[in-house]
Amino acid sequence: MTFTKALLSLCCAGFLFASNSYATAPPKPQQQAIYSQMSIHQPIWAEHAMVATQEALATQIGVDILKQGGNAVDAAVAVGYALAVTLPRAGNLGGGGFMLVYLAEEQRAIAIDYREKAPAKATKNMYLDKNGHVQKQLSRDHGLAIGTPGTVMGLELAREKYGTLSRKRLLAPAIKLAASGFIVSAEFANSLNKAKPRLSRWPSSKEIFFKKDGSSYQAGERFIQKALAASLTRISELGTDGFYRGFTASQIEKSVRQAGGFISQTDLQNYQAIQRLPITGSYRGYKVISMPPPSSGGIHIVQMLNMLENYPLAELGQNSAQSIHLMVESMRRAYADRSLYLGDSDFVNVPVKALTDKKYAQDLIKEIDLNKASASNKVSPGKLAPYESNQTTHFSIMDKWGNAVSNTYTLNFSYGSGLVAQGTGILLNNEMDDFSAKPGEPNGYGLIGGEANAVAANKRPLSSMSPTILLKNNRPYLVTGTPGGSRIISTTLQIILNVVDYKMNIAQASAAVRIHHQWLPDYIRVERGLSADTIRLLEAKGHKIKVQSVMGSTQTIMKNEQGFYGASDPRSPSALSKGY
Repeated sequence: MTFTKALLSLCCAGFLFASNSYATAPPKPQQQAIYSQMSIHQPIWAEHAMVATQEALATQIGVDILKQGGNAVDAAVAVGYALAVTLPRAGNLGGGGFMLVYLAEEQRAIAIDYREKAPAKATKNMYLDKNGHVQKQLSRDHGLAIGTPGTVMGLELAREKYGTLSRKRLLAPAIKLAASGFIVSAEFANSLNKAKPRLSRWPSSKEIFFKKDGSSYQAGERFIQKALAASLTRISELGTDGFYRGFTASQIEKSVRQAGGFISQTDLQNYQAIQRLPITGSYRGYKVISMPPPSSGGIHIVQMLNMLENYPLAELGQNSAQSIHLMVESMRRAYADRSLYLGDSDFVNVPVKALTDKKYAQDLIKEIDLNKASASNKVSPGKLAPYESNQTTHFSIMDKWGNAVSNTYTLNFSYGSGLVAQGTGILLNNEMDDFSAKPGEPNGYGLIGGEANAVAANKRPLSSMSPTILLKNNRPYLVTGTPGGSRIISTTLQIILNVVDYKMNIAQASAAVRIHHQWLPDYIRVERGLSADTIRLLEAKGHKIKVQSVMGSTQTIMKNEQGFYGASDPRSPSALSKGY
């Protein structure tokens, strides 16, 4: 039975909050949503358009822009700036990321790469001491950790080429939120408390994120960021020059150098976002579109789907031992290839076509034993990519014209380097930690980096960020993505499988228990809730299982003939999907 045939018509208000609290207003005739009485989790429905983000205020701003006649790109730009105010641990001006845009009229997808770059003075061995040992604090909690930011350039490139509304109009909501403040949520207060030791190291950060007496903001209090409002105003008035030149650029250079780094105003002035051709593939009749290098996500999502397409996953059942076994074996091989081949394609030759070829997938599955786990040390001699932080954020948007945006951006660690550029309110990233500090040797997390991702001047570090769009009949059907470091790729894969193979609605797909395997270390990471019987069956096949913390915060939209469906991950209490 198909997903749409399994749906039954029910009426509800035009949207539901991600916390699963139901709207109580009587339904309007034009707000007919279709839900299944077989489903425990229900998505949010809207007739015209949908926004899904990790923070409710930013979601509302995106919806408002769509209601004002803006398209998906306009809404994405407004959301991107807003999250820099309301979700500062990941939303940002001082970081970078990737945006995937689908233009309905042209039936064309564009990948916008605004990943941070290493400064011009960066060198391969910059994080090694005189004995050749990695000094991990230099790439995490030091001025040398900071890469040249790309977010403002990326958002402005998207707006100028594909948006319809003015820069001032799109920045106005974020400026207002920063200048007038917003009410602190319990989740925001908790994240500030966790980050207090790192943020308090820098006087410029401490004075913004904590009260004058050094105490923490509590839920229900108002949080105001006047310096950030001024920085946003400079961007509103001057465009990219308001960030990459003048006062802001001068303050970034000064603060980074005082912290021991060497980003210069020249690095900032020379930064450019890049439009790239997306990675494309197919899976059971759907076209898959995702990010190219320096993101590794698109290549390996397509690679794993190519392998899994050869197995009857629907018959095996979602999260059955055999389905998980097959997912793990595909993950094991994709992550091994990731470690060996992936890096910034402007610096290294990434064999995109070979890795995403269905014939290559056929060769890989010949090595898979249906009844026995592979040994990772026999799968590939490659070297694993370094640790990536969970603290990224993703948002998805679809408009009434059929345009779609899938965007993932980050500061790397929660609150990035922890350093605010003096007088700007702008948190700076620590993305240099995503390079391989010493190719071939484990970093502080026991993971090993590859030569393709070695540090080099003006190079972009490898990432797992995987904004993804699925097309059905050449129209956007599913828009998704997630934070989660190295788990981004496997989490996005599971959203696709849950919808396409297991016919889940996107709320079910988002709530389902997740698993992850990344070749090394050689164990399956699972969330709490996987059946004990399933775990025993996997262990009988030779798999090692570790139950660990939850993975990802997916923000997903699906479009079909009944309208738009949104689902914000229940793992993120402040997230919201909303439409109109």
